Amino acid sequence: MKKNYSDRKFIMIGVISIIGMIFLARLFYVQIIEEEYALSADSNVIRKNIIYPARGIIYDRNEKIMVANNAAYDLMVIPRQLKDFDTTRFCSLLQISNEEFIRRMDKAKKYSRYKASLFLGQIPKEEFSYLQETLYDFSGFYVQERTLRRYPYRSGALNLGDIGEVNRKDLDRDAFYRSGDYIGKSGIEKFYEKELRGEKGVEYVMVDVMNRKKGKYKEGRFDTLAVNGKSLYTSLDAELQLYGELLMKNKLGSIVAIEPATGEILSLVSSPSYDPSILVGRNRGKNFNLLLHDTLKPLYNRALMAAYPPGSTFKMLNALIALDEHVVTINTEFSCQGTVSKPIKCSHNHITPLGMIYGIQQSCNPYFWNTFRNTLNNPKAGSVKKGFENWSRKVRSFGLGTKFNTDLMYEKSGMVPSVEYYDKVYRGVWNALTVRSLAIGQGELLITPLQLANLTAAIANRGFYFRPHLVKSIGEPSNIISKYNEKQEVEIKAEHFAPIVEGMRRVVQVGGTARRGAMDSVTVCGKTGTVQNPHGDDHSIFIAFAPMDNPRIAIAVVVENAGDFGGTWAAPIASLMMEKYLNGVVIRKEKEKRILEADLITPD
Repeated sequence: MKKNYSDRKFIMIGVISIIGMIFLARLFYVQIIEEEYALSADSNVIRKNIIYPARGIIYDRNEKIMVANNAAYDLMVIPRQLKDFDTTRFCSLLQISNEEFIRRMDKAKKYSRYKASLFLGQIPKEEFSYLQETLYDFSGFYVQERTLRRYPYRSGALNLGDIGEVNRKDLDRDAFYRSGDYIGKSGIEKFYEKELRGEKGVEYVMVDVMNRKKGKYKEGRFDTLAVNGKSLYTSLDAELQLYGELLMKNKLGSIVAIEPATGEILSLVSSPSYDPSILVGRNRGKNFNLLLHDTLKPLYNRALMAAYPPGSTFKMLNALIALDEHVVTINTEFSCQGTVSKPIKCSHNHITPLGMIYGIQQSCNPYFWNTFRNTLNNPKAGSVKKGFENWSRKVRSFGLGTKFNTDLMYEKSGMVPSVEYYDKVYRGVWNALTVRSLAIGQGELLITPLQLANLTAAIANRGFYFRPHLVKSIGEPSNIISKYNEKQEVEIKAEHFAPIVEGMRRVVQVGGTARRGAMDSVTVCGKTGTVQNPHGDDHSIFIAFAPMDNPRIAIAVVVENAGDFGGTWAAPIASLMMEKYLNGVVIRKEKEKRILEADLITPD
């Protein structure tokens, strides 16, 4: 009996018909409806240009421009479209060697033979016009408009940061970028990259065989506009920043100035510094290498990354903790035998015995050793280690030994030793005498200049601070970054700050160690410090705030290897900075001249 296969025949015809209809529908969609495929098919006559947005402008606190944009151009290449041309003439036009040409072309081919990639970036506007006149002789190349950063004040390089070409990690991390794009590499440029970069646009243009633009494709129907990056409004005072860098010329060290009422950084100077404009354009790589190998380390941000024993500037904090622990009062007196005192000698002879306010004014080491010993031996604590834990916790409440975690790149946490640390070092057996160097801000204690300035701001505020930061608002001045407005309370009662502030006032105003820090019209409160340096001359430190009531500026100055007390170099620098900020102009020209002419780097 024969089997009937007629049903199967109709099934096969139906399946083939359905498949055919699917292919016809897909072909119709690709060729008629989806014009994007037409764009790809016509890539030999239609070029897709990326429209790069202008990067966001960066302003100072007074809305003066610190970072702007200049027009520039990138030379792009599509290796598949290259034809024979005079390579020597081309290299001469671009001022590159034949070896450099081969290297760049190999890189482009490795990326793609069919897609455009960057051949030579950041061509200044003045060079572009000459290049444009001759580019039609070199098929496969075309120019794409970009922007370069411009720095009207030529200062604040480490704060502002710089931009450079993306690397492989950048491309893998964020699909926004493609080979040849630029990205923030450091500072504000890096931290706020997503806000500053904006959004790319696309333009489809008709080009001839010489890559000359002949008009828009489909009258621009598929084009999209670029959206410029958002502006940033920083807390920096551009004039103060520039002045600080000028004062620190030929000196190693840093200046950090903060507005106590907000935590806004007014000036953040690391010296030596450099002109940020040298890291713009085609010479960026060469100049970066020069900075990288400079023995004075201009790329090292001393204000955020260098950590020093704070010396005598730390004594006020020990006094505050002793008052808060009720182990001394402002009237408690201790004796001092001057330079023969034991176990810690004083730096000079003075009236003895003395109380807290005079102890701060004279920066008496034995006085602060006794207050520190009383804190650790406090009977209420129960043991030296418990007393030390209380001390360490209150020190940390001022932001010491930790990072502030704001928009400051690469800040270091410093060092506030713990019970566990000393247990490990001394195998569990130690007491106040063992760690007595902490009483005068020496030993294992390490604090960054940023933390010193913040400590000063907390004292100026009589018990609180706001985390230091560089950017106030994004997009518009009114768009304040609210997370930086959270008040940080320290673990010291407010009533204990009055005698400390009075002592600091006397340091500057009443024959203390910082007479060079005084101003004629404003009451300045400050404290000097000398930091022992095992590798050379001691460092000079000064912290201060002004005015005494309703303070507007808190400042820390570190001058490395100054070889003298903080009052000699750091105090007058801080005083000039405060005068510049508070009065807008410096009238003490002799004091200014002395600082400007001082060279503390070049050997005698």
